[in-house]
Amino acid sequence: MNMNKILIAILGAGIITVNPAHAEITSGSKHVHDKTTSASEVHEQEEGTSHQEHEPNAGDEDASHANKENHPNGSSDSEGHDDEHSEGDGKEDERGHGETANSASLSTSQMTLADIQVGTLTAKKVNFEFYAPGEILSNGYTSYQVSPRVPSVVLRRHVALGDHVKQGQPLVTLFSESVAQAQADYRTAWPEWQRVRELGRKTVGEQRYIRAKASWEAARATLQAYGLIESDLKSLASQDIKALGQYTLRAETDGSVLSDDFEQGQRVESGTPLIKLANEKQLWVEAHLPADRSLSLPVGTLADIVAGDLRVQGKVSQEAHTIDPVTRTRTVRLLVNNREHKLHPGQFAEVFFRFRTEKPVLAVQESALMRNPDGDWAVYVEVSSGKYRPVEVELGRALGALREITGIEPGVRIVTNGAFFVASQIAKGGFDPHNH
Repeated sequence: MNMNKILIAILGAGIITVNPAHAEITSGSKHVHDKTTSASEVHEQEEGTSHQEHEPNAGDEDASHANKENHPNGSSDSEGHDDEHSEGDGKEDERGHGETANSASLSTSQMTLADIQVGTLTAKKVNFEFYAPGEILSNGYTSYQVSPRVPSVVLRRHVALGDHVKQGQPLVTLFSESVAQAQADYRTAWPEWQRVRELGRKTVGEQRYIRAKASWEAARATLQAYGLIESDLKSLASQDIKALGQYTLRAETDGSVLSDDFEQGQRVESGTPLIKLANEKQLWVEAHLPADRSLSLPVGTLADIVAGDLRVQGKVSQEAHTIDPVTRTRTVRLLVNNREHKLHPGQFAEVFFRFRTEKPVLAVQESALMRNPDGDWAVYVEVSSGKYRPVEVELGRALGALREITGIEPGVRIVTNGAFFVASQIAKGGFDPHNH
C-alpha cells in the first residue's frame, strides 16, 4: 500500500514536470496553425512530420554522398556539361558572326542569277542633268493686251481666237460717248488751227496763235490716248466720218490671238482685257526649282525642254530672287525659239539643266548605295572573286542619276549592279536563329 502511494507520487511529479514543455509546444502550434490542439496531439503531429521528413531523404543522402565521392569539387556532370556547351557555343557564335556579318561570298550561279556587276571606282568630271517641272508661257515682253481706255460698248469683232494678225490690223470696234466728245473737239480745233497757221503768228497775234495750237494738240492727244491712230485722225480732219463715238482698236504688234473674252453689244469698263496678242516666235519657259537647292544658273545656261514628244533647247534669261509664296519654289525663266509654232502657252514641260563638275569626283549610281545595319550608307567592295564586304561612305551632291561619295579610295572595285542582293546575303549570314 505504501509502495503504491510512492509510485503514484513519482508519476505525479513526472507529469507536472512534463506539462510545461507540452504547454510551450501547444502555444507554438496555436501561433502557426491558428487552431487549438492539445499537448498530446501536437506531440503526435510532430512525430508524424519528423518521420515523413526523414524517410524520403534517406535515398537522397546516399545519392548525394555518391556524387560527392565522384565529384570532389561539388559540381554535377550536367552542370559541367552545360558550362562546356555554353562556352563552346559562345566561341562558335563569335567566330561565325565575325566571318559572315562583314562579308558575303557568292557562287558563280548566284552572281549570274542576281546579275552582279563590278566596276572600278575612278575620279572623273561628270556631265549631269538636273530636272525641274516647267510651264510654257507667252513672252510678256512682246505680248500685247488690247483693252478700251474709256467705258465703251462693243459693236463688232474683227478677229477670233487663234487668228494670226499683223501690226495695224483691226481687232474690235467700239462706241463711247467720251470718244464722241473728243472727236467733236478735234473737228473744231483742227480747222481753227489750220486757219491760224496759214495767217501766221504776226497776223493773228501771239495769244490766239498759241491758244489755237494748244487746243488742237490737246484734242489730238486725247484721241490718241483712247486708241485712235493717225489714219483715224486724218478721217476726222477731212470731215469724212459717219458717226461720232465709234472707234476701232488695232493690233500693235504681229502675233496670235490668245484670248478674246468678250461679246458684241457688251459694255466694258476702261482697262477690261478684250484680246491678248502674243508673238509665239519666242516663248518663255518658267522652271520651278526647290528653294533649298543652291544651283548656279547664270544667264545663258543651256537646258533641254521637253513638251510631249518635242524636245527643244532653251537658255536661261532671268532668275527670280524671291520664292513663290504658293508653291514655295524658285522660278527660273528661259527663252525658247518657236518659229514653227509647235509650242503653245499653257503647256507643261520638263526642263533639264545641263552641268559639268569643275573637278574630278567619285560618283556612283544610286543603286550601288545601300544602308548598313547602323543606318549609314555603304558600297560593296570586291575582296576577291565572288567575295564582297561593305565600306561606309559619305554622300555628296546629287549629279543627276549619279551620287558623289567620299570616304573611300579610288581604284577599288565595287558592286555597281546587284548591291541589294549582296546586302541581303550579308544580312542572312548575320541572322542568329538562337537570338544570342
